[in-house]
Amino acid sequence: MNLRRFVPAVAFLILAGAVGTGLYLTRGPEARPAPKPSPKAAETQVDQEPNITARRLAAFAYTQEEKQFARDAERLADHEVDLAFNDALRQAAYATPPPTPAVRELQGVKDKQLLAVDEGQRTVARLTKAVAAAREQDKDDLEDQLDVAKAQLELDKDELDATGAMLEKLGADPVARIRRLKTAFTAKEEAAEDEAASAVTRFQPGSLLQRLDTWNRLRRKAALLAQARDSAQAKAEELSARQQALTKDVAQEKEDRESAREQAKGFAHGDRGAATAAGTSRETARATLLTLKYFTENQRTLADLGKRYQDEKELSRVYQDWGALVRLDQRAALHAVLQHGAWIVLILALIWFAERIFEAIFGRITAGRKRVSRNLKVVKFCAQVLGVLAIILVVLGTPSQLTTLFGLAGAGLTVALKDFIISFFGWFILVGPKGIHVGDWVEIRGVSGEVIEIGLLRTLILETGNWSDAGHPTGRVVSFVNSFAMEGHYFNFSSAGQWMWDELDVSVPAGKDPYPLVDGVRALVEARTGENAAQAFKEWERADRGYRIQGLKAEPSISVVPAGSGVEVRVRYITRANERNTLRKELNEAVVEMLHGRRDEPAQPA
Repeated sequence: MNLRRFVPAVAFLILAGAVGTGLYLTRGPEARPAPKPSPKAAETQVDQEPNITARRLAAFAYTQEEKQFARDAERLADHEVDLAFNDALRQAAYATPPPTPAVRELQGVKDKQLLAVDEGQRTVARLTKAVAAAREQDKDDLEDQLDVAKAQLELDKDELDATGAMLEKLGADPVARIRRLKTAFTAKEEAAEDEAASAVTRFQPGSLLQRLDTWNRLRRKAALLAQARDSAQAKAEELSARQQALTKDVAQEKEDRESAREQAKGFAHGDRGAATAAGTSRETARATLLTLKYFTENQRTLADLGKRYQDEKELSRVYQDWGALVRLDQRAALHAVLQHGAWIVLILALIWFAERIFEAIFGRITAGRKRVSRNLKVVKFCAQVLGVLAIILVVLGTPSQLTTLFGLAGAGLTVALKDFIISFFGWFILVGPKGIHVGDWVEIRGVSGEVIEIGLLRTLILETGNWSDAGHPTGRVVSFVNSFAMEGHYFNFSSAGQWMWDELDVSVPAGKDPYPLVDGVRALVEARTGENAAQAFKEWERADRGYRIQGLKAEPSISVVPAGSGVEVRVRYITRANERNTLRKELNEAVVEMLHGRRDEPAQPA
């Protein structure tokens, strides 16, 4: 295998693999499964996922319908999380702390501090009442005692908070931790600003890229809503299972609950005899009270589980309805993308048909096939450029500052393509009625010759010698940029009839009378060029009406100039540019015959 072909293929495969890997690693959140919390985290933390999911999805709500769904989802999620905090607090109240010496010691210290705080609160309340009812002479002492009691109470509370923090650090006070989490959750909920989400797009509105970006965002949103709906359904099933299990436990504890209720009624009515007969005491009453609280908390938990189940089911329904709305928007966005694709296909079809039409039109022109082929290529290129610009506008959209953009682009292109632009407009001058045509004899920037081609940007001439020379072609084709028609000047020796002046020089030797020769040459030239002179004069008269040309003469002119070897006779006459060499040859032969006579024909051999 050729290495030059193998290496680029391998490099392309490596690049494609790297791009594919990057796309996979940076894919949307809908494709990446959410990390599952560890069992320990699930047991010790309150599940705030419904609220987090609702707030995250609320950021994707752009329309009024979506915002209403987002508000309903946030309301249900907040209520469900509040119930989850209450459930966690009840469970933490009956949680058994880890039986370590440090925890038992801190728990004992905390119990003593709780008693001290209770005693301090009673003391402050007693002294407050005493100050209010004391006489004026006793108020100062009582107020001092009240201040001391308040300071002592604050100190006891600080010590209790410090001990509670140490227990929480050791994991022995879950109630305090959950209360702290709830406080932080409530503060975050109150501090959250109700900001209306706005659809932020990176592309020009109405463009194909913007439609694709909208469709992609709606696709990700639909996936997130489906994930949130499934999560809410799974949470509802979990809560339903917990509710059923707790219902069974409550049903099994019905007899114990009724017994504790009867004992509580006896204590409430002061039936000390029944209590004594049952062998109860103050400790028994406290145990009965704790049992009643336990059963009460179970009933509250059961009721809250039912409410949380209903909230999760309602939240699942909200996410489902929201997802249905997003799918409708996604379908509309896909329809808009297909519309833009149809416009692109239509533009390509129009370009193809335009090229076929141009080929048919230019194919009917038979003259100048080379020039026709070049013009056809130019027209096709212009059509393709317009089509590409139209496709770019469909893909990128119409800029908001389109006129300014076109102005800046036009200024930049004018500076960069100045020579091409001047050459292009110079072509219009050259092909105009006052310009030049193929076959004209011209002089451009000191180079003389016959025009053989006039292009959009360049003009080609076949170079000839100097006009005072024979004027035969040199065989060189000279190319000029058409800018000379606007920036410079050129000489066109071929007018409407392609007339030009030419000269004929005749030398008369010394000692010979030149005037008979002058008269003969004048008669000869007038006879040969009289018709041309009359026609040229008429054409010049027509030009005189438009250009105000003065002193036009078409008759031949003869001037006699002394020379060292005799006399020089110069004859100027009108001729056509394409007949110049032929006419000069004929005149020279006629003058030679006039000077030396006709040459006799050689005799034919017998």
